[in-house]
Formats: sequence, C-alpha cells, structure tokens
Amino acid sequence: MDKVVVQNLEANNQRDLSRLITQVENDNVTNNKTLDKLFKKTNQAIRIGITGPPGAGKSSITNELIKYYINSDQKVGVIAIDPTSPFSGGSLLGDRVRMNQYHNDESVFIRSMSTHGHLGGLSRKAQDIGDLLAIAGKDVIIFETVGVGQGEYEIANVADLSVIVLVPEAGDEVQLMKAGLIEIGDIFVVNKSDRKGSEQLTERLKSLVNINRETNRSIFNTIAKEGKGIEELFNGIIKKFTELEDDGNLLQRKIDRYKVRVKNIIQNNLLSEFWTSNKKEKLFQATKSLKDLKKSPNIAAKEIMQAIDL
Repeated sequence: MDKVVVQNLEANNQRDLSRLITQVENDNVTNNKTLDKLFKKTNQAIRIGITGPPGAGKSSITNELIKYYINSDQKVGVIAIDPTSPFSGGSLLGDRVRMNQYHNDESVFIRSMSTHGHLGGLSRKAQDIGDLLAIAGKDVIIFETVGVGQGEYEIANVADLSVIVLVPEAGDEVQLMKAGLIEIGDIFVVNKSDRKGSEQLTERLKSLVNINRETNRSIFNTIAKEGKGIEELFNGIIKKFTELEDDGNLLQRKIDRYKVRVKNIIQNNLLSEFWTSNKKEKLFQATKSLKDLKKSPNIAAKEIMQAIDL
C-alpha cells in the first residue's frame, strides 16, 4: 500500500478512505502489512452498535446522535449495514440518503454496505472497515445493523456498547428478547414514543431488565424524527461507557471482540484453503442426482476431507 495513501488516511482524507473501504469490500487489499502495523491505533475509537427491527427508526436515531457528537468536537464514522437482495445480490436500503446533510462535513464519514448474505445482520467486512475509520481519526464508530427479524446477537462481537431500538408495535421483538436478545442490549430505546402503546412497552422492558439485576441497563424514550429524547440518550451512552470503563468491562469486551475476530479469520482461511477445485468436484459428483444421495452426509464429508488434492 502506498505510504502517501496511508498518510492521507491518517489525515482523514475522505476520498482515500472511501477507496480503501471499497478495496476491503472487494478483497482487493494486496498488502495488509501497513494496515496491520497501524492496528494499534484502532483501539482509540469507541464502537457503538445500534440494532432493532425494520422501521424502528435506527437511522433517524443515528442521524440525531451524530449531531451531538459533532457538537462535542468528536469525529464520527457510520457503517450502515443494508440487507442484500437474495436475487440480485444488491443492497435493498440506502441509509446514507437519510444522512445527506453530512455529505460535506469532514468530521463525519458514512458508508452503506450490504450483508452479502452474512447472518447476524453484519457484513463480515464491517469490523475491518471500522478499523480503517479508527485509523482515519474517527472518535466514534457507529454500526447500524439491518434488523431483518432475527436476533442480532452478533452486534456484541463488533461493538463496545449495544443499543436496541424498538417501537410500540414491537411485541414480538420483546418475546425474542426473552430468549436472549435482552442479554446483549446495554441500552434500550423505545422510539416513536408518541404512538399508542409506548408506555406499556416501556414498562414491559423495565420488567425484563429488572429480572437480571447484575447488569445495569437503561431505557430511553425518543421521537427521533423530532429530535426528542436524543439528548438524554446521548448522555446515557456517555454514562454507560464511563461505567464500563470504571468496572473494567470495556477492556474485557475489547479483548473478547479481538478473540472472536481471530477465530473467524482462522476459520475463513481454513475453509478457503480446504475447498480446492478437486474437493469441490468431489462434492459435485456426490450430489449430481437423487440416486447419488445414498451415503449419509457424515460419510460423504469424511470422504471429501480425506481426498488427496492432485
């Protein structure tokens, strides 16, 4: 990688940053050594995950939070994860359109990217791009996930703090939280709180949160499109980060995230190395037609694993 490009990246050159992100997305970074050396700078930024069901107002909340961080003289990077069309492979949403007001603001960089079918609502490249944003001097990196109905548990693996956004009509999502999503959220937001049922949802959330008294979780009510409740949410995020840092949990979360990334890289590399053209051909031959499906999957897998590459 050109040293000038790296210098420009560290100097927050938005154009070079955008180009590097595109290279990461397309697996075209031919020399990672320079970025590896700069990795130590990536821990300086705080990482916030914002997730929730479609239509909950995640983009509106992100948009409003950006204003408060800018007013606090902090630089912000946003990675907006859009769902991928199963037919075209293209992204279905355009979160950046909603944040056009920051287009010419050097302290804000917003990137929309698709999941490419990656489960959990987060692109596998999202963390790498988060590193680039941190190297470029962003103080705060926000991951806004797609929220397509499944529990977005993976947010805990990419963010230091997780914000779960719900709306008064989100009864089903509260049921999901009982099954585990409640464990992930540090902060819960009932958005569109002017709608009927918001008070009931807030009370139900309080009941769920109070079940686990070991962890201090906060609940905020907002009307994001009107900017109401955002200041309280912003201050609540700052307070939560202070608590996490004071009790050592912030450091532990960063360590846990690092471990998960290393494991995922090893897993991806092993899979890439394993699936040679010879092994792919053996899988194809074993599944050409229904009559070929006589062996159990375990036996077929074992034979493929034992196959010698020519």
